Formats: sequence, C-alpha cells, structure tokens
Amino acid sequence: MEYRILGRTDIRVSILGFGASPLGNEFGPIDVKKAKRAVRRAIERGINLFDVSPYYGRTLAEERLGEALDGLRQKVVLATKCGRYDLHVFDFSRARVRSSLEASLLRLRTDYVDLLTAHDIEFGDREQILNETLPAMRELQREGKVRCIGISGLPLRMLADVAQRGDVDYVLSYCHYNLLSRDLDRWLMPVVQSKQIGLINASPFHMGILTPGGPPAWHPAPESVKCAGAEIVSLCRRHGISPTAVALRFCLHHPVIASTLAGMSNESEVEENLQAVNLALPQDLLAEIDKIAEPVQDITWASGRKENSDV
Repeated sequence: MEYRILGRTDIRVSILGFGASPLGNEFGPIDVKKAKRAVRRAIERGINLFDVSPYYGRTLAEERLGEALDGLRQKVVLATKCGRYDLHVFDFSRARVRSSLEASLLRLRTDYVDLLTAHDIEFGDREQILNETLPAMRELQREGKVRCIGISGLPLRMLADVAQRGDVDYVLSYCHYNLLSRDLDRWLMPVVQSKQIGLINASPFHMGILTPGGPPAWHPAPESVKCAGAEIVSLCRRHGISPTAVALRFCLHHPVIASTLAGMSNESEVEENLQAVNLALPQDLLAEIDKIAEPVQDITWASGRKENSDV
C-alpha cells in the first residue's frame, strides 16, 4: 500500500480509502458480520483511512463502524462529517457542529476524530460556512476532539472559493475525477496546490455508472453520461479486465490526490479494490475509454442552493 501526506498536515493516509456509507445500508441491506470483517481485513491489508458521516444510514453507518473498529482505533485515520443529517436536513450552525461531533464520538466509540468534514456545503449559506461553521470546527480542533478540518460537496467552484477564502486543511470532492469526469484539475487543483491543502477524491465509479450493475435509478446524471459509462464497462469486459478495477486504478494514479474513497461492505469488495492498487492499465484501453468519454467529459448536475451550484 502506498501512503501520502494529507496537504500540510502530518496525517499519512493510504491512497485507497474505505468509504463507509454502505455500512448504513445506503445501497441496500448488508450483512453486518461481513461488514465488520471487511473493516478488519482492510486494516490488515494496509487501508488506514475510514470515512463516514452521521448522514449515512442516519447514524447507522457510524454505529456499525464504531463497533467494527473496537480495539483498532489507533490503527486508522478516522473521518466523519457534520452539517448534513437527512435528505433535506442541513444545519451548519456552531451549536449543531458541536453537538453533532459529540454524538458522532459516542457512536464511533472514540474521544476524537482525525478528520472532520463539513458535509455537502453547497446546501448551506456560503458566508455561514466561512464565518461560523469552519471557526466552530477549529474550536473543536483546539479542544483536541479533531485533528484537522475540511469541506466536501459537488460544485467545484464553491469548493474552490471556500478553500481559497476560508481556513481548511483538506477538500473532499466527488464525481469530478474519474474516467468520465476530470474537471477537478481545472477548477480545484490550482487552489489546493497554491495553499498546500490536502485533497481526497470520492466516487471513483461515478456513483455506480462505472460498475457492472450500473447506476441506481435516482442517479442525477443525464442519459448520455450513463450510456457512455455502460459502453466503458462493456469495453473493459471485452478486454478481460474488471471495469471497477480500471476505474479505481485511474483515480489512484493522480499525483496530487492523497486518497480515493471507495465504498466497501464485505471482504470480497475489499480484495477487489486492493487489486486495483498495483494494476497495470493498458494504454490502448485508456485511449479507447477516452474516446468514449470525450463527448460527455465533465458533464455535471445541479446540487444545493442555486447560487452555489455549478449548473
């Protein structure tokens, strides 16, 4: 496993991170015992970044991850979030940031988290995020309950603006660096590099589009993007290589991204994702993928408040 330092912090993270949202049944019911074994297998195999949120499973993912990490807390970089609590429930106030973390610590069975992320900030007021949310998170850092703080969301322009004007240690971006979308380099990379801010990437499979099972019915991408993804999946299969392995390896190859998060809930998913770490990608396959992706490259969708959205 390769490890990278997260921005200007002293936190060392595995290039492949464990996305814990499936532990909250976000993609359907899971076997809890298998999920617990998956967490332990991931740690044994060198994965040290575990990312969760009170929003995932409406606190269920945190509870299950806390149980799975019993006795193993010091072996991992533990990340959770604040600000989003249900599909349409957001609260970025100082009071809720503090109470949210206290509740998360209880569920996670720990007295601190390594990373605290303001979750999906495009659903909040930009000035509140800058002037109330982030300072409240820094207070928690000074109290020893958090090691570093960051922001997450879909719209790159807002992430870049808040990262530029605010005080953050890292940014968590999703669906903007993978086989179908690479505009993270254009909009966010200049800011994080100039300020030495850490960068975490999520949704290497474009929220299911680049998987054999295809995207969920609620996926907000236009049909053209879904069709391109299905074509890439078929192409990889014709080459005799796992489409998810190709998609994940592509993300892991980025020189600036510290870690890419992939959702996992059983040992087979852990092992499959680990195979991508050292996978050699045929250049002719990547060239064919680029041709398929080019017409839909960087297409995104609306998210959050109108004034915060990139669409």
